Amino acid sequence: MLLIPAIDLKDGKCVRLRQGLMDDVTVFSDNPVDMATRWVDAGTKRLHLVDLNGAFEGKPVNGEVVKAIAQAYPDLPIQIGGGIRDEETVQAYLDAGVQYCIIGTKAVQDPQFVIDLCAKFPGHIIVGIDAKNGMVATDGWAEESTTSAIDLAQKFEKAGVSAIVYTDIARDGMMQGVNIDETVRLAESISIPVIASGGVTNMDDIKGLLEVESRGVSGTILGRSIYEGTIDLAEAQQYVDSVAS
Repeated sequence: MLLIPAIDLKDGKCVRLRQGLMDDVTVFSDNPVDMATRWVDAGTKRLHLVDLNGAFEGKPVNGEVVKAIAQAYPDLPIQIGGGIRDEETVQAYLDAGVQYCIIGTKAVQDPQFVIDLCAKFPGHIIVGIDAKNGMVATDGWAEESTTSAIDLAQKFEKAGVSAIVYTDIARDGMMQGVNIDETVRLAESISIPVIASGGVTNMDDIKGLLEVESRGVSGTILGRSIYEGTIDLAEAQQYVDSVAS
């Protein structure tokens, strides 16, 4: 199972939000490249970057920071989300060394966009599904749609996306534990990998996700837990590696 540290970018800094609220922010580092180094040194095998400004503005804002991290670790797979609304942005991120682009709001608003991206950039597109009570939320979690997470995931599986990042926004940043039941329900409805996000708090959550890895949950994004120390990433990575071996 992949343990994927999140580096959320706002105004060039590494931050964490609670439930996606831009005015409920904690700054963890003024240097995101140094933060990436910290997680690389702990043994991570992938990074999850989010351009928070971009998610709200609909266009990349922290692109130079993303590029700097990708250039610092050219052999490390990086996935980026937030404000990706056109093919040119995807191309620019891939050219910068990013491996995967995550499409969120635009995927709900314009499914054809994802279909076109998968055709043009096969193997590089992930769809991020943010949901509350099983229903998709969009626009930086500001709006709740009438689309179910499972319906959306099945639609984009057919389109050819590489994976689904599933975030339970009621749990995100709240340190209340990951919603394993909802994540598994989604994972069992499709055959592509699902990456869990939101609420992963301690090793019990990671152990719980490991138990359902065979049911389609291939990884988890770690945010506030690794910044506040309720999960030691190096220890968690060693544990996951030991189970895999």
